[in-house]
Amino acid sequence: MGSYVLLLKEYEDNETVVYRFGPNENIMGKIELNKFTIKFSELEVIPDNNFPSRFYYDRAAQRLAVCLVKEGGVFPDRTAFES
Repeated sequence: MGSYVLLLKEYEDNETVVYRFGPNENIMGKIELNKFTIKFSELEVIPDNNFPSRFYYDRAAQRLAVCLVKEGGVFPDRTAFES
């Protein structure tokens, strides 16, 4: 079974980046990454009980970690986790 998490960038500065994340543009939570401490924070959970927020949060964090480490700290306006 495959999984898909859409990430849309809301904010970025030298220290942090904030994305909305979820299964589609209508059902989204919010995640923040501190680029220096490499700490993730779930700012908003997905507001729909039919979609497990932790499942989407974990995959959004994985995608942002790839952006930070393997893609040289480049955070696109729109990206996705796909498996």
